[in-house]
Parts: sequence; structure tokens; C-alpha cells
Amino acid sequence: MGKQRPRVTRFGTYTPKKTVEYENWVKTCYTLSNDENKLEGMIKAEIMAYMSIPKSTSKKKRQEMLEGKIRPTKKPDVDNMAKIILDSLNKLAFDDDKQIVECSIEKWYGEDPRVELTLKEIR
Repeated sequence: MGKQRPRVTRFGTYTPKKTVEYENWVKTCYTLSNDENKLEGMIKAEIMAYMSIPKSTSKKKRQEMLEGKIRPTKKPDVDNMAKIILDSLNKLAFDDDKQIVECSIEKWYGEDPRVELTLKEIR
């Protein structure tokens, strides 16, 4: 999921519910799979997003998608994907996302839709 824009009403500004729910889910997943130590200094982020294959896809095209010959070109945009994931981990995995000095993002098709994140300190 990509990060949605904040909504502005005459009563104020708010973050859309889906964005808040996804950010909380990312925090929970990170907490369950990592220790409590924050990364320090410069950080490299690698994001691999595996998108679901549309059900109406032919067997031939499906195989090409799984082999990486056809890649997802639909939403969410990679920049919005990185933004929601890295913003979610502010104050949890690192002090601030300004510590991210390298970031690679790839979108693929896969049988099991998911996002894989690797964070590494650069020394």
C-alpha cells in the first residue's frame, strides 16, 4: 500500500484510516521480528514488494510474471510505498528517516503478496 495524502477539512487535517492501519501493521510486524535496538548513523533500506497476480491472467502470462519478465506498473507508486514503510518505523527502528542515505525499491509479482524490508547500518 502506498502512503495516502493527509485530508484537509474545515475542522482540521487528518490522516486517512487505511494509512494509519497500515502504519500500525508495519510497526507490529517490525516489533515481532526485530529486537528493540535502534539503528544508528547512516542506514541503507532495501524494499522488495511482491504484488498479487490478477485472477484473470492467462497461464502463460502468469508464468512470465512469476519469472520477472513482466513486472507491476500499476499503483502503488514505489515512492509512496517507501514513504509509508519508512515513516512507520520512525522512532522505532531508527530515530528519524533522514538517516536513510540509500534506498532501493523493487516491485515484482508473486504467489504470496508481501513486502520484505531490509535495513542495514552503513559503516
